[in-house]
Amino acid sequence: MNALVALCHFCELHGPRTLFCTEALHPPSPSPSSQAGPSVPGERDRDGDREGEGLTMRANSSATQRGEMCEGCRSLPASHPGFVSIDDETGIRFLSHQHPRQPQLFSVVRQACVRSLSCEVNSDVCPGREGPIFFGDEQHGFVFSHTFFIKDSLARGFQRWYSIVMVAMDRIYLINSWPFLLRHLRLTIQSLQSTALKVFDNEQGVCPQRAVRMNSVFSPAVFPHQRSGNAARSLTSLTQHPNLWASLHSSFSWLLKACGSRLTEKLLEGAPTEDTLVLIERQTEQEEEMSCWEGAEGGGSKSQRHQSEIERARDFLCDEAKLDDLPGPKFRSLRHLRQVLRAAEFRQLAWHVLMGNQVILRGADPGLIQSAFTVLKSLLPVGCVRSVPHSAQYEEAYKCNFLGLSPDVAIPTHVSSSEFSVLVDITSERGCQISAVGEDNISSLYQFTISSANTQPTDRGPSLLNKLEVALSNENLSVDVVSHCLLCLKEEWMNKVKVLFKFSKVDGRGREDTQKVLALLGTTGPGEEDNVRLLKFWMTGLSKTYKSHLMTAVRGGERSPSQ
Repeated sequence: MNALVALCHFCELHGPRTLFCTEALHPPSPSPSSQAGPSVPGERDRDGDREGEGLTMRANSSATQRGEMCEGCRSLPASHPGFVSIDDETGIRFLSHQHPRQPQLFSVVRQACVRSLSCEVNSDVCPGREGPIFFGDEQHGFVFSHTFFIKDSLARGFQRWYSIVMVAMDRIYLINSWPFLLRHLRLTIQSLQSTALKVFDNEQGVCPQRAVRMNSVFSPAVFPHQRSGNAARSLTSLTQHPNLWASLHSSFSWLLKACGSRLTEKLLEGAPTEDTLVLIERQTEQEEEMSCWEGAEGGGSKSQRHQSEIERARDFLCDEAKLDDLPGPKFRSLRHLRQVLRAAEFRQLAWHVLMGNQVILRGADPGLIQSAFTVLKSLLPVGCVRSVPHSAQYEEAYKCNFLGLSPDVAIPTHVSSSEFSVLVDITSERGCQISAVGEDNISSLYQFTISSANTQPTDRGPSLLNKLEVALSNENLSVDVVSHCLLCLKEEWMNKVKVLFKFSKVDGRGREDTQKVLALLGTTGPGEEDNVRLLKFWMTGLSKTYKSHLMTAVRGGERSPSQ
C-alpha cells in the first residue's frame, strides 16, 4: 500500500512534532541490464549497505534539528540507524525512523502532524479532541488520524496529546479502510494508554502531584521552572517500555502490509452482480460493528454474543472454501444431495428453500449438516441467506432460514405445525461404520426423514426449480455445467425481481398493472403462485446499493412516466 504511518506528539515547548514514522519502500523494477544477464555477486548486499548508510546519514544530518528538541520531541537517538523489515513475499522493505526517508514527504507528514493535533480541526469533527478524523486534499494527500492522550503526572492537566496518522494519496482506498484502520489503531493506542496509566498510578502513589501543585500555587518560580523543559518526558519514559520503538515499528509495518493486501482489485466482465454487492456490504458492516463493539465500554456478555453473530456471518462468506475441510461424510453438490434424498424428497426440500421457508436440519454430524446448507444456499441469492449452521437451541425464523440443531433439541409446537418450515431429521443407521461403507456413501450411513405441515403441492413450480431439475437429472451434464446453469437461472430471475421491485415498490403501480408486468416476465401459467412467492422473497435479498440507487433516481426527478 502506498501509504505512510506516523506517530505525532504535541509538545508544550515546541508544538506539534513527528516522533516516529514508518514507510514502505517498494523494490525497483528490473532494469534492462539486469534482465540481460545475472547480477554481480554481492551487489544486492552493497545496496543494503548503502540503504543502512542512508538511514544513518539521515539521522546524523538531523542532529542539528534534534538539538532544538526536548526529551518529549525525541524518539530514537541521533546515531540510531532506524528499523528495517523485509517482506519476503513481495520484497517490500518497511523503514522506520523519526522522519520520512524521502525528503518530499517531510512537509506532507509535517502538515498532517500539525492538522491532526490542531484544535480547529479536532473541535469541528471530533468532540473532545480524542478520536478518529479524516482530512486532506489531492495536493498534500489524505490523512486518517486518531488523536489520543497519554497520562503524565508532570504534564499540565496530567496528560499529553498524541496522534497516529496514516497518509495516502488514494482517498477512496483510505476511506474504505476506515473500519480496519480504526480497529487496529485502537488496539495500539489502548496498549500505550494502559501501559502509561500503570506508570502514572505508581508515580502518583509515591508523590501525588496534585497536592504538590496546590501547595505551590502561589510560588512564582514553579511555572517557569516547568516551562524550561525539565517536565518534558519522552514516550519511553511515560510507558517504561524498553522496546517501545521496535514494537511500534512492528505494528506499523504489519498495518501497512495488511491494509495493502486486504483490498484487491478484481477484473469483472460486466457490472457487479447483486451477490457481489451484498457480500461487499456485509463485509463492511461486520468491520464497522466489530469496531463499535471493541471500542465500547462495559459490553460484557452482550459484546461476546454479538461477536459470535459476526463470526457466523463471516463463516457464510467462506462456506465454499471450507467445504473440503469439513470432516467426515459431506454433500458435494446439489446432484449428490438429490441422489441421497431421492428426487421427490429433494424437490420438496428445494421448494421450501426457494419459497423462503425455514429449513431445519437436526442431527449429530455438524459437518454433514453444514455441507447440506452449503449446497442448498447455492439456490438463493446471497442477500436471502441467513444461516446458523449449528445451535444448541431453536432460533426463530426471522433470525435464520437455515438452522442446524443437535439431535436432542425439541422443535416448538408453533414451528412444527407451521406450513412455513420444514424439518429434516438425520439419524445414523445402526451397525454402519464409515470405514466399512466409505464417506461418500451417505445413504448407507444415515436415514433422512422430511416433515412439514405444508399441504400445498410442490410439483408444479416454481419455473426455476423445474428447469433446475431437468439439468440435475441429465447425467450427460457435469456438475460444473449444472452450476453454471443454476447461475444463469438465478441471474434471469434476479433481473425479474429488479423489474418487479422498480415497478411495484418504487413507481408504486397498482395490482392490475403489476399483473400485466408479471405476465410480461413469463411468471404466469402453471406454478404462477410459486413464481410470485419466489419473486417476493428474493426481493428481500436486493442489495442496499441497488435500492438506494433507485430511490435516489426517483428523488432526483428521474421517475419514469406512466405508460
